[in-house]
Amino acid sequence: MKWVIAIIKPHKLNEVRSALELINVQGMTVSTVEGFGRQKGRTEVYRGAEYQYDWVPKIKLEIAVKDETLDEVIETIVSTAKTNKIGDGKIFVVNLMQAIRIRTSECGNEIL
Repeated sequence: MKWVIAIIKPHKLNEVRSALELINVQGMTVSTVEGFGRQKGRTEVYRGAEYQYDWVPKIKLEIAVKDETLDEVIETIVSTAKTNKIGDGKIFVVNLMQAIRIRTSECGNEIL
């Protein structure tokens, strides 16, 4: 099993979610986060004054997937979230050692 962590632009969330549902991704955790990479924040003007925001709003998706579906999940996220502009985001993949459904105590791929 793998733990896929994707950081994407907020306006892409519904599109990515719909695309993942089409490939039978059963669940995910979504968080609103802030950060920066090469974008280095953003500048906004409010009442004539310019303000520099060091943090850019993003969405973090966390998805547990079976090893055999990993490539399809990654391809789906990349093709759906991509805008070809700076700040599209990143995907991180981590080995998931164990997963347990609390209600039934089922373990491993059974819970996915």
